[in-house]
Amino acid sequence: MVSDVLVASADPQLHWLADPLVLVPLTFFAGIYVWRFREARREVVARGGSPNKRGVGPLQALAFAGGMLALLVALVSPLDGLGDDYLFSAHMLQHVLLGDVAPLLILLGLSRVIMRPATRRLTSFERRLGPLASPAAFILVWLTIMYVWHIPALYDAAAEHPLIHLWEHVSFFVAGVALWWPLVQPVPMRRSLTGLQPVAYIMTAKAGLAVLGVYLTWSTSAIYPYYESTPRIWGLTPIEDQNVAGVIMMVEQSLTLVIALVVLFMGMLVKSEADERRRERLEERAGSLS
Repeated sequence: MVSDVLVASADPQLHWLADPLVLVPLTFFAGIYVWRFREARREVVARGGSPNKRGVGPLQALAFAGGMLALLVALVSPLDGLGDDYLFSAHMLQHVLLGDVAPLLILLGLSRVIMRPATRRLTSFERRLGPLASPAAFILVWLTIMYVWHIPALYDAAAEHPLIHLWEHVSFFVAGVALWWPLVQPVPMRRSLTGLQPVAYIMTAKAGLAVLGVYLTWSTSAIYPYYESTPRIWGLTPIEDQNVAGVIMMVEQSLTLVIALVVLFMGMLVKSEADERRRERLEERAGSLS
């Protein structure tokens, strides 16, 4: 069997920007953000506010730029061809960038001020979705999309057919936005997470996908026929390549989980301190009036 034989390493034929058309939506999206970012800053300044404090500062711009960089690495760099023509592990790296890293950073680049022109439409859309517009539903959407696309028949079909591959990438990105939206909330949700719910939310999501990562990491047989027939490079057999893909998924999920938990706990501490100061001010005011 091919999967049981270590094939001699070969040099992959890699290229930048294999599909120039991918730059069209990325450029359009970036242009809209830059336009709205500048308009939002003008609006805040005109009202005498601080752009940095209102969510239109360097941190938002940097986060959005990081998200766009993740999309460029996934779709424009040689990683795209490496995943299409050679390695399942490279395809996995592309998918974690598209379905987790890029959506998170792009959402962090948004704010309520930036999203103001779309707030009413999004709120109306949320009402029409009803119970589907909830954190639990968003986790289910994310996990379902991730698992369904890793069914061997669908995964191989996406690798072989460009239109299916495009739909796969779009659905990964949409799923990532659905996952991180309840935590970032550039537009407030009616069914928001409160207390320790954000911690339980992200831990549930990451643990749910970790099952797939563990399976791929310790699998002893190749489950994707497409990658059994691709040229072998860097001395990796199909099974080793599959194991590396599982490790990539596990490491990325672990890192994003740890970072999310640190940010969430820091936010809770800041809120707790602010609440305590507010309580002390109220007690002092009540004491001065008595």
